[in-house]
Amino acid sequence: MQQARSDFGFPKALRLLNAADYRAVFSGTEIRAAHPNLLIIARRNDLPYPRLGLVVAKKHVRLAVGRNRIKRLVRERFRLQQGELPALDAVVLARPGAGALSNEELAKLLDKLWRKLTRRAQEPSSPENTPQSGHRRSAGSKRHKRAP
Repeated sequence: MQQARSDFGFPKALRLLNAADYRAVFSGTEIRAAHPNLLIIARRNDLPYPRLGLVVAKKHVRLAVGRNRIKRLVRERFRLQQGELPALDAVVLARPGAGALSNEELAKLLDKLWRKLTRRAQEPSSPENTPQSGHRRSAGSKRHKRAP
C-alpha cells in the first residue's frame, strides 16, 4: 500500500546538483546570512520553490562522520523550513568550529539563519543584501602601494 507523499520531502528538484548551479550562486550571491560556524549564501531563482546546496570541507570538519552529520542536519532543517522559504538557490557552507556544535545547537543556529535569510530576501534590495563593487577584494587580489 502506497502512502500519500508529504510536502516535506527532499526530492532531487530541491537540490543543487551540478557545478553550474553552485557557480551561479557563488558568482551571483544576492543574500547572505552569516555566523562564525556557518554561512548561507543565496540568490533568487525562477522556480516556485527553494533549492539547497551543501559545502562541508574536510579542512573545517576533519572526520567524515562529522561532515555527514552536519549535512544530514542541514538537509533536515531545510526540509522542515522549505514551506516558509522564498524561491532561492541557497548554499550552506560549514566554517571552522561547525563540527564542534551539538545537534541541538546546530538545529537552533540553522533555524535562526533560515529566518534571517527569509527576512533579507523579502526586503527590497539594500546595500546589506547586495555586494558593493569596489569595497570587497577578491581572494586572489592584493593591494599595491602607489609609487611616490
